[in-house]
Amino acid sequence: QVQLVESGGDLVQAGGSLRLSCAASGSAFSIKAMDWYRQAPGKQRELVAGITSGGSTNYADSVKGRFTISMDNAKNTVYLQMNSLKPEDTGVYYCNAQIFLIRGFVISPPNDYWGQGTQVTVSS
Repeated sequence: QVQLVESGGDLVQAGGSLRLSCAASGSAFSIKAMDWYRQAPGKQRELVAGITSGGSTNYADSVKGRFTISMDNAKNTVYLQMNSLKPEDTGVYYCNAQIFLIRGFVISPPNDYWGQGTQVTVSS
């Protein structure tokens, strides 16, 4: 099995910066892509940014120019650098990964894995 562990959430003032990390661990797996989602109180979970193992990225319009997603393939870790934070960025940030499990010569179709979430609070 694979586990995702997030870190980096904190309380920060508007205009500040935070860097979130999400590390995947387990045995015999390969990452297809990793994403960051967030969920604000009373709202649906939304995609913030995503990156493939090849380095292609995508961002929600609300964070373009402020957030940067990156991946360290050797460490199976994805990062989200968040600058110029706004109060509306407040929420629980979740890491998602699409992962192939490798068992001998068999590679499974990719499955979704989720982290436990990390709280980001931006004060005005």
